[in-house]
Amino acid sequence: MTALLAVSNAIDRINAFIGKIVAWLILVAVLVSAGNAIIRKTFNMSSNGWLELQWYLFGAAFLLAAAYTLKKNEHIRIDLFYGSRTRRTQHWIDLLGHIFFLMPFCLLMIYYLWPWFLQAYYSGERSNNTGGLILWPARFALAFGFIQLTAQGVSEIIKKIAIMGGHLPDPLQEQSLDDSTELLAEEKGA
Repeated sequence: MTALLAVSNAIDRINAFIGKIVAWLILVAVLVSAGNAIIRKTFNMSSNGWLELQWYLFGAAFLLAAAYTLKKNEHIRIDLFYGSRTRRTQHWIDLLGHIFFLMPFCLLMIYYLWPWFLQAYYSGERSNNTGGLILWPARFALAFGFIQLTAQGVSEIIKKIAIMGGHLPDPLQEQSLDDSTELLAEEKGA
C-alpha cells in the first residue's frame, strides 16, 4: 500500500501544480477578450483568431483543471442521497463511482480523442473560419485533460481503498472533527 500511496501522492502533486498554473489561463482569456473588444470597438476590426484563442484558453482552463478539482473533492454532487449517508458508505459510493463510471468514461474519451488529436496535428488542420487557428492545440487539451482526469481517478481510488483499509486518515472526517471542536469551544466560551 505504501508504494501505491507514493504513486497517488505523485499524481496529486502533478495535478495540483498543473491546476494552479492553469487557473491563470482565465486571466489571460479575459485579457484577450477585453483587448479584442477594445480593438473591435475602437478600430472597427477583429479577427476570428482572437475569438478562437479565447475559446482555446477557456476550454484549456476547464479541461486541465478538472483533475485538480477532483483532487480537491470539489466536483458538484447531488447531496440528497450522498450527504445523508455514513462516511463509510460515502467512501463506497465514491470508490464504485470512480471505478464504474469515471474510469470507463475517461478511458473511452482518451481512446477516441488521442487519434483525433494526432490526425489534426499531422495534417496541420485549421479552423474553417477565416483567420482561424490550427486545431491540434485544442484537441490536445481535450485528450490531455482526460489523461489527467484518469490519473487523478487512479489516485482517488488508491486513497479511498487506503482510507477504508485504515492505512490513511480520512481528511474530511478530520475536517468535520475540527469544525465540531471549534463549535464546542465557541459554545463553552459564550
